[in-house]
Amino acid sequence: MSEPAIQVSNVRLEYRLSRSNVGSIKEYAIKAVKRQMKYESLWALDGVSFEVAKGEVFGIIGPNGAGKSTLMKIMARVLPPTEGRVIVRGSVAPMIELGAGFNGDLTGYENIVMYGTLLGRTPEHMRGRTDAIAEWADLTEFIDVPLRSYSSGMLARLAFSVATDIEPDVLVVDEVLSVGDAAFQIRSEERMKDLIDKGASVVIVSHDLVTVESLAGRAMWLDHGKCVMMGDPAEVVAAYRRTVEEGAS
Repeated sequence: MSEPAIQVSNVRLEYRLSRSNVGSIKEYAIKAVKRQMKYESLWALDGVSFEVAKGEVFGIIGPNGAGKSTLMKIMARVLPPTEGRVIVRGSVAPMIELGAGFNGDLTGYENIVMYGTLLGRTPEHMRGRTDAIAEWADLTEFIDVPLRSYSSGMLARLAFSVATDIEPDVLVVDEVLSVGDAAFQIRSEERMKDLIDKGASVVIVSHDLVTVESLAGRAMWLDHGKCVMMGDPAEVVAAYRRTVEEGAS
């Protein structure tokens, strides 16, 4: 039996929030040196554990502030956990925040090369892939335009096209795909399925519960940094929906 693509073991992440009243940077520095600052711990993640198999789609749902994006950043190796262990085997392509890894002053062409290089490919390789990446994203005629002129939908298409063209072992997708139109979402789902057929694993966070049900093989409901439920997507989504509806009534 092959090793999981992702192993998350009892992960906790702490944010320390200042509870001291300071009126200036100078006052803050003095209190910090004298160790007079008072902090309160906020655990954005608290004892989260799960595994994602190779070729599996794992969905994560939950309300705003549940810790979903924080967990994605840890899996993408952007944030280190305060406690616990995370093992991600292979290359990772994170799509966590729209525009992350891009430079608005550079052209689409230049950003393709730069972003692909950040994801582990050589500049030479990316230069040879720019035409195909731009074509898939429907951005061929805008490839020499600075990214600051792109709409959010254009940015999402470009980011997704680059991230999937490099064929990562693990694709981590936050709510970025929600900014695209229906046609883009259909094409992106087909593209993800192609990656999965080649053995890639996909972790997707979405408020679109229908998407999680249709794409994921398993799902986890996260709330206040803790796993509330994990298992069959239809069952997890149904339980989450009931809680949301009860809270709204």
